[in-house]
Amino acid sequence: MKMNDSKAANFTEFELVGFPGLLDYRMFLFFGFLILLLITVTANLLILFLVSLDHRLHTPMYFFLWNLSLLDLLMAIAILPKLLAVLSGYDSTITVTACFGQMYFIISVGTTENCLVAAMAYDRYIAVVKPLHYNVIINVKMCFIILATSWILGLVIPATSIILASNLPYCASNKIMHCFCDYPAVISLACTDITDHATGAFGLGMLGNYLPMLYVLWTYVRIVLSVLKVKTTGSRAKAFSMCSSHVTVVLLYYVSASVVYAGLKMNNLSYDGPFLLGIELFLIPMVNPMIYSLRNKKMKEAARKYFNFVISFPTNRKTSVGNS
Repeated sequence: MKMNDSKAANFTEFELVGFPGLLDYRMFLFFGFLILLLITVTANLLILFLVSLDHRLHTPMYFFLWNLSLLDLLMAIAILPKLLAVLSGYDSTITVTACFGQMYFIISVGTTENCLVAAMAYDRYIAVVKPLHYNVIINVKMCFIILATSWILGLVIPATSIILASNLPYCASNKIMHCFCDYPAVISLACTDITDHATGAFGLGMLGNYLPMLYVLWTYVRIVLSVLKVKTTGSRAKAFSMCSSHVTVVLLYYVSASVVYAGLKMNNLSYDGPFLLGIELFLIPMVNPMIYSLRNKKMKEAARKYFNFVISFPTNRKTSVGNS
């Protein structure tokens, strides 16, 4: 990234442009993202509700899933409401403080998700490779240690880059060529050489994304080798079925995040770049709960149990009143 020779300006607000190459389709995008927000919030709240109430889902795997849904919900709330305001033309401005706050929140939640997905891989590894020791290794204490570690890493890893970026001198133009305060889009407005900042952020991105990804790959290599030693076809199918949903989520998180971090090293992005690089932040919070809820037998049984109760309860009450 080259130095921008413009003079620094003391402005208090940034303007979010949205998707620069797609401004003619604002209303279509608005309704599309509105539907996406509603689906994302509903699906993740459903998982939070079901896992909290159904005792059959009070296991380590669903404990991690509950937290993953919470993170997906936080990610959607951090981005989509402001995006809708920008696309509708209602309010495209954001204060400098709020912008860097949003940036930190998004990166922090994303990093925590990466660590949590790696923790879920460890859970599947123990379940498949050491099933007899599962309840001893993955106990309540271990679950909270893993969760606390994921959150702490998520809060700490992006802090340095965001603090340094917030102290950069920014130029007269305050237009962010994105629909949210994306790190590359914001620091490109700085009136100084940002090569070191981009390199440092890329390094931290690799730490928060590629290190967990390598660990996940290692665990699944061990899982595959262990499953291949099983002689019965039924046992192999069951083992792979236990991991299939998680593998799908792993591919969604790490592959898409790798594309985003690679964007930090791309100097000549097209105007459609922000849309392509940010799409993973919009879609994954919606897709993730669907993968687990639609493919998971226990989750579907819990939904049937509680929603049948909610629907039938008023009917039963009316009947009892009539009989009395």
